[in-house]
Amino acid sequence: MNLAGKDLVSIRDLTKDEIFFILRKADEMLPFASGEKKTRALEGKILATLFFEPSTRTKMSFETAMHRLGGDVIGFSEPAMTSIKKGETLADTVKIVDSYSDIIVIRHSMEGAARLAAEFADSPVINAGDGAGRHPTQCLLDLFTIMKEKKKIEGLKVALVGDLRYGRTVHSLAYALALLGAELVFVSPESLKMPKEIVNDCKELGAEPRSLTNLERAIKDVDVIYVTRIQKERFPDPTEYKKVVGSYKIDMDLLRHAKDDVIVMHPLPRVNEIDPEVDRTKHALYFRQAFYGVPVRMALLSLLLGVDVR
Repeated sequence: MNLAGKDLVSIRDLTKDEIFFILRKADEMLPFASGEKKTRALEGKILATLFFEPSTRTKMSFETAMHRLGGDVIGFSEPAMTSIKKGETLADTVKIVDSYSDIIVIRHSMEGAARLAAEFADSPVINAGDGAGRHPTQCLLDLFTIMKEKKKIEGLKVALVGDLRYGRTVHSLAYALALLGAELVFVSPESLKMPKEIVNDCKELGAEPRSLTNLERAIKDVDVIYVTRIQKERFPDPTEYKKVVGSYKIDMDLLRHAKDDVIVMHPLPRVNEIDPEVDRTKHALYFRQAFYGVPVRMALLSLLLGVDVR
C-alpha cells in the first residue's frame, strides 16, 4: 500500500484498509520509538513544524518521531516571532517553508487551515489540529492505543465524554470508530453535544450512537471511556464555559460502576476531569496513549515520505 506524497488533513482522507496499514506500521515502529533499535531511514529529510497554537505532546512527539528516524526538524511554536507578525499570509508562509522542507506538520486555530496549507505545498502536509475541526494523528494514536489494549475495535463499546461540540479529537475519533465497527455512546452537557453532522456521518457508516448526559449510567457497560477537557479557549462566551466546567469527573467511586477491564483514555492536557488516584489503577491508559504518539507519527512520516524502515 503506497501512501507516499499523500496529505493527511482529516481521518476521512484514509480508507479503512489504510488506517489498519498505518496501525500495523506503528506497531513495527515501537522498538525504534523506545530507543531499543536505531535507524537513519530519514537521514537528510527535514520536517517543518508550523504551530500557530500551543502544543506539548503533538509537537514534541512529531519532533521525537523525526529524530528517531534520523531526520531533522525546523519550525516554530511562536508565530509572533515570524513574518506572520508582519502580515505575511498563511499561503505565503507555507510556500516558503515548503521550499525548506520535505514534509510539513501544521496546527492552527482556524478550521480549514491545514487544507489550505495542503493546497499551497508540494510536500505532504499533516494536520496537527485545526480549530474545532480535525486532529487525524491524535485519532490514529487513539485507535492504536485501543488496538494494543483490547486487540480489536469492531464490536467494542466506546463512551466519548466531555466537550463533544468543540473537541476536535472526538470529531475525528467518532468517525473512525464508526468506520471500524465500534458502538458509540456520546456523553456531554446539552450545550456541548456532538455536532449533528458528525452524528449523521456516524449513522451513514452504520453506527447508531446514543447521546446521554448521565455519566454513571453511560459507563456501566462500556469497554473504553474517552474523556476530554472542557476547552475554555474554544468558548466565544466565558459565561457559558463557567456553566459547564467540571460537569464530569472520572474518579474511583465512578469506576466502581464500570466494567472491571474498562480503560480510561484522555488526549491530554487534563484539568480536573480525571482524579489523580485513577493514575495508579490498571484502567489508566492516557500516559501510555501519549507515548504511542511517537510510533504512530514515525509510521506516518516514513509512509508519507515513501521510505521503508527496517
